[in-house]
Amino acid sequence: MTILDKLALHAKERVAWEKERVSSSEIEQRALSLAKGNFAFENALKKPGLSFICECKKASPSKGIIAPDFPYLQIAKEYEAAGADCISVLTEPKWFLGSDEYLKEIAGAVTVPCLRKDFTVDSYMVYQAKLLGASAVLLICSLLTQEQLNEYLAVCDTLGLSALVEAHDESEVRTALRAGARIIGVNNRNLKDFTVDTENSRRLRQLIPPDVLFVSESGVGNAEDVAKLREIGADAVLIGEALMRAGNKRATLSRLRGAL
Repeated sequence: MTILDKLALHAKERVAWEKERVSSSEIEQRALSLAKGNFAFENALKKPGLSFICECKKASPSKGIIAPDFPYLQIAKEYEAAGADCISVLTEPKWFLGSDEYLKEIAGAVTVPCLRKDFTVDSYMVYQAKLLGASAVLLICSLLTQEQLNEYLAVCDTLGLSALVEAHDESEVRTALRAGARIIGVNNRNLKDFTVDTENSRRLRQLIPPDVLFVSESGVGNAEDVAKLREIGADAVLIGEALMRAGNKRATLSRLRGAL
């Protein structure tokens, strides 16, 4: 069983437990009672030039503890002050040591759109994301059937949420396009063995139409990486570890932006 399989299994267990506390019908009603979102996440990525999605995460399965000291609200506010276009917040609790509360508090404290970074395996999690204040959810093609992807995207549209649809190979890009994804994230990290290859974005870029937003995820660590991705027409980059390990996040993001 790969780590991705384990993450998906644990997500299903979490959802089953949460449904015992709050039923599916109740969570849907609560989410639908809120004002419909305005797709703020994707709109933030449509501006001219390269956009930056900055990530708040304490740990990862491949790196272990990344940030022993994790003042997540301070980090999010630093990102916003440094000019982040969006903020990605890990809510997966077991391997990434994330929390729904991190997202809820961060979304309430910043004005930039927030992505719920989790392993979505049930539409229940999309409704949850809305209630937590997220503007977007992550949908990973390798975890979902075509039918599930179609369903979850439809729920996102109903709620006014954006969906970052993640692909790792040609087949998954095609799956995302068939589902009508408006944002496709190419993950440079293979979630089955956690190897990283930033050339993955270059290989798959040509498959993504110009009217679909293209995000490069993982392995973006310096200004040179950013410059290369700008050259191939990336609309945005998602940067996690490089920023989380930086002592001065504002200065680090400024240096990355300097590549532009």
